[in-house]
Amino acid sequence: MQNDIAITISNVSKKYIIGKQKDSSFRGALQGVFNRKSVQGDEFMALSDLNFEIKKGEVLGIIGKNGAGKSTLLKILSQITKPTTGRIEINGRVASLLEVGTGFHPELTGRENIYLNGTILGMSRKEVRSKFDEIVEFSGVEKFIDTPVKHYSSGMYVRLAFAVAAHLEPEILIIDEVLAVGDAEFQKKCLGKMKDVASEGRTVIFVSHNISAVKTLCTKGLVLSKGANKFFGSIEDASAYYLNGGQEETNRVNFKDFIKTEEFHLHEIYLKADNKEVNSVLDEFDSIELGTKLSLASKKSNLHLTYVLSNDNTEPLFTFSHITEEIYLTEGCNTLICKMPKGFLNIGSYNLSIYIIKDKKETIFSENSILSFSIQEGSRELGSWMGKEPGFIKPKFNWIKS
Repeated sequence: MQNDIAITISNVSKKYIIGKQKDSSFRGALQGVFNRKSVQGDEFMALSDLNFEIKKGEVLGIIGKNGAGKSTLLKILSQITKPTTGRIEINGRVASLLEVGTGFHPELTGRENIYLNGTILGMSRKEVRSKFDEIVEFSGVEKFIDTPVKHYSSGMYVRLAFAVAAHLEPEILIIDEVLAVGDAEFQKKCLGKMKDVASEGRTVIFVSHNISAVKTLCTKGLVLSKGANKFFGSIEDASAYYLNGGQEETNRVNFKDFIKTEEFHLHEIYLKADNKEVNSVLDEFDSIELGTKLSLASKKSNLHLTYVLSNDNTEPLFTFSHITEEIYLTEGCNTLICKMPKGFLNIGSYNLSIYIIKDKKETIFSENSILSFSIQEGSRELGSWMGKEPGFIKPKFNWIKS
């Protein structure tokens, strides 16, 4: 392994057996001999032939939907489980925080677990003692440091676990979505600490569904889908690939024949600018038209559409629906057109998500980032805003001088 490489993943796959569990009884053992298929169950590939390298000092964000294989990969990197095939080379001491409880003994106190984790990392008692006060202060559990951790709340547990993992100076720090257990203030504190760790030249691997946090912290991105490596590159390109449903093009303004169920058929969703077909980029002074073609199978269907517009960090900006104008869907084909005023959106990138609601309460279909587009700087007009300004929308209010 080269000196500047922290982790090398070579042809790594992980297979699990799902289905019937083995019966530990004598009768079950005999059945297993004569009916191995029922004992073995079905094979499930959690990871499939992964190959990539992580350099020292890089901050890698691993992105993917639930079930993509993110946690399995972290467990392999943390050496909690072994790959079925392939090889992993790790150059450095690893500390990981994968789930509440990882690395802690419930019967030991917080103090004892800090020293236990330091020992596991190969640190001397003196080295751990030099970091002890800093760990306790960061975690905020001073009053309970001599209480067995089995009595801790999940929030206390994860605060102390993160403080231990981040402060005992591992060369490689692995953090899963477990930070979601903490409150907003602590999450912000954790992100700041991970930035500090990365700035010291240590390697950080971070898994989160919060794309904004991933883009803020990480320099590289890995997109997993069904255990396979779909994209590996800069965090900007990786997040764009993920948000656009695995499409390398970063913007989409038209979908046709997207989905059909017994209740509805979503024929088309499109964007136009000034009543003209557009590519993925719109001018900031265009009037935007969002069109939706949707058929209802029955007049008894009580469905309506709701859209959510988000920025490229998946932060929702606003929600809108046709029912606020008392426009309702009927049996057969419906064409809905929503027009946004000129100059309404600021320069930047946007994602549109759709929700189909039944009886005004049940979401029967949803798709994140079904359309994505960018607003570019347009030709200047008298009295217009001069380029990009803070915020995402540029509303025009009525002003009165009295």
